[in-house]
Amino acid sequence: MPPLITSEEARAYGRLSDHAEIEALVERAWEVRVENFGDSTDMCSLVNAKSGGCAEDCGFCAQSRYAEADTPMHAMMEPEQILEHAKAAEAAGAHRFCMVTQGQGLSKRDFQKILEGTKLVAEQTNLKRCASIGHMSSERAKALKEAGVQRVHHNVESARSYYPEVSTTVRYEGRLRTIQAVKEAGLETCVGGILNLGESEEQRVEMAFELSEINPTSVPINLLIPKEGTKFGEREVMDPWEVVKWIAIFRLIIPGALFRLCGGRVENLGSLHKLAVKAGLNGVMMGNFLTTLGAEPAEDRAMFEELGLNVARQPDNGANPRPDNRSGWLEGEAPGTPIDELIDSQGEANFWDPSTQLRVVKKAKKPPSYPTAA
Repeated sequence: MPPLITSEEARAYGRLSDHAEIEALVERAWEVRVENFGDSTDMCSLVNAKSGGCAEDCGFCAQSRYAEADTPMHAMMEPEQILEHAKAAEAAGAHRFCMVTQGQGLSKRDFQKILEGTKLVAEQTNLKRCASIGHMSSERAKALKEAGVQRVHHNVESARSYYPEVSTTVRYEGRLRTIQAVKEAGLETCVGGILNLGESEEQRVEMAFELSEINPTSVPINLLIPKEGTKFGEREVMDPWEVVKWIAIFRLIIPGALFRLCGGRVENLGSLHKLAVKAGLNGVMMGNFLTTLGAEPAEDRAMFEELGLNVARQPDNGANPRPDNRSGWLEGEAPGTPIDELIDSQGEANFWDPSTQLRVVKKAKKPPSYPTAA
């Protein structure tokens, strides 16, 4: 679906600061969201399946070996551990579950654990399956599909013109090659980026139109969490009205994609979460993120329901990756599952306990300095 606004119009919207004008923009984006997706939602959850000690220099990430920030550190989870997190995600009301690892790619052994974990999630839950495991070949993408993965996440992170400030060790062109390999394997694509890395407003528009050209199934929007000890650690968080405005602009540029708000939303949005949903979101990342805590899943579900959106689990979650144009898909109650009683009881679904999932580790020695962009 082509953009609904031009780059000139997008830049003009980017200059808006009056709250009433931003709210009018939000109303337009909401109309586009409802027209394309009705009341359906796409709520996602993730597991940080392999964390810390990453060799790359991405300036936003505490897992980088160049960052001084403390971060969770653990080796690749066993397939059974991945399944435990998936069951907790389903208990909290997620539709989709993403297995995430650090680094540019995985060893054969770790990749096999992702495949085995995917098969367990497909067999024992009703969740859609996603993976975010760095660069990959067409062969690996096909192996993921055969194991039961339906969508692969691989961000471009920022506009091409600004990308060298974000990372020098992970090439932008390599990201595009991975996205193409995923498409060739017949998998859905999840491609987005991070706002507030120091890019200009023009570069945000640039990134949105670059994403439109990629034409991903799903667009995750992340907001920088300035973490002391990272390259971008001294930046201020975004003004929440700016966040809402840019979500609406991205929605008008990429009207046919599923939009979700992910990392940084708690720190950046404050009380404007509901307005951000209305700016064009199909879902949010529920529960915790890779290295930071998230919102309570029950609060997220309530926020969407207040806008008349349907967050109930669908009986065909596992079979249908994309829930677009499905207003009225659920008549009555979905078939019961063994974990239904946990959906509003996080006390029993203890796999999201931050004291264990996000156990941070101090780095043993001072990291090297960040490389400079060429």
